[in-house]
Amino acid sequence: MARTKKVKMAGRYGARYGIRVRKSIVEIESQQRQKYVCKRCGKKAVKRIGTAIWECKSCGYKFAGGAYIPVSPAMKIVEQAVSRGREA
Repeated sequence: MARTKKVKMAGRYGARYGIRVRKSIVEIESQQRQKYVCKRCGKKAVKRIGTAIWECKSCGYKFAGGAYIPVSPAMKIVEQAVSRGREA
């Protein structure tokens, strides 16, 4: 599978599906393959195991999060609402 600089991971699709779709796929896949900071130990070792399942390779902490990133935008809103409820 030859990938070029321009299309990155979407090179496997060739000329199919259109550039807009392939660009969005590159953005999503690069986010999901990144390492993230663990909430428990603070190390940058959290990786995606499966859809919405994340695990810290350092401390073994496993948790459910967003499908492509550990903390989705909707999850942030819910956490803010819960913390406000605790304060009141």
